[in-house]
Amino acid sequence: MSAPATMPRSSWIFPLLAVVFVAAIAATGLSFTKTAAGLVFAAALLVVLFGTVFAAVHHAEVIAQRIGEPYGTLLLTLAVTIIEVALIATIMLGEKAVPTLARDTVFAVVMIVCNGLVGVCIIAGCFRHRELDFHVSGANIYLGVLTVLATITLLLPNYTLTTPGPFFSAAQLAFVSLVTMILYGVFLYTQTVRHRDYFIAGEQGDPAQHEPASNRLLTVSMVLLVVSLLAVVLLAKTFSQVVDAGAELIGAPPSFAAIVVALLVLLPESVAALAAAKRNDLQKSINLALGSSLATIGLTIPAVAVVATVLKKDLVLGLGPRETVLLIMTMLVSMLTFGTGRTNIMFGVVHVVSFAVFIFLVFAP
Repeated sequence: MSAPATMPRSSWIFPLLAVVFVAAIAATGLSFTKTAAGLVFAAALLVVLFGTVFAAVHHAEVIAQRIGEPYGTLLLTLAVTIIEVALIATIMLGEKAVPTLARDTVFAVVMIVCNGLVGVCIIAGCFRHRELDFHVSGANIYLGVLTVLATITLLLPNYTLTTPGPFFSAAQLAFVSLVTMILYGVFLYTQTVRHRDYFIAGEQGDPAQHEPASNRLLTVSMVLLVVSLLAVVLLAKTFSQVVDAGAELIGAPPSFAAIVVALLVLLPESVAALAAAKRNDLQKSINLALGSSLATIGLTIPAVAVVATVLKKDLVLGLGPRETVLLIMTMLVSMLTFGTGRTNIMFGVVHVVSFAVFIFLVFAP
């Protein structure tokens, strides 16, 4: 972790602005409109929202620095997952039904993380250090769990017989949600207790690592982390209106909203993962990247399933044929990339090209 011993102004200014934004919306009923004033409102919202997400991640890092690895990375991942679940649930509960949003967001996270982020981290790190090392045992655990979770949540719904199409029946959805949480829980036990050493870089690390935060700074960060997460949750509905309007303006496909949500919640982790790769700590990059994918499926799918069941909303989980091919290709390439404990720039380029194919096919299916 590299959180500074003093608190940057942005880490408390943006949560404060977010609280003011929430209060103003609640008091005056402000909402997004397709006018000049609406565009200013949307721009201000996006700046505040992105800034608050970064602030939340900063405070998670301050706390994580005190509790050490891999607990620190886990806390960061869980904080981001809370934001993701809030955004997905809020958009699903909007006036326009979006039964595929959870599926598209989870798939977008897997593609962005396992192809885009992993590829950029490998390329950036290998430019500086030629080759990058990591614990193959930890990477294999990530990929094994991710393969099973992705298969039973995104592929299996297309082949069940109780309900036609890419849907689970109520009983199937409950069972899959349960086993998904169990599998993710066992993974967390493996990561933090049983085989903790698989997920910690040997003697590599951040040479500029700061001293742990003081008790006072730690307390402030804990409070501001909660405030930041709540503010993002409360601003999610307004954010969904801006995303819908933007998609309509540029004629984007339905999955555009899912990609925006995924990019919003992954951006802070991506910055941290890239910085780790540049200082020859690919293990931390893997923890952040693949950990995000696991948390997204292991926590987001069950949470969204509960929301959809309680509110009687349709929930489409099965991927289409094109996305299925991309997912299988991503899993196979990831197994080759992380199969030896050492990787090079060629694998990074392969992942980036795979990500480019995903983005291109979103707009030109």
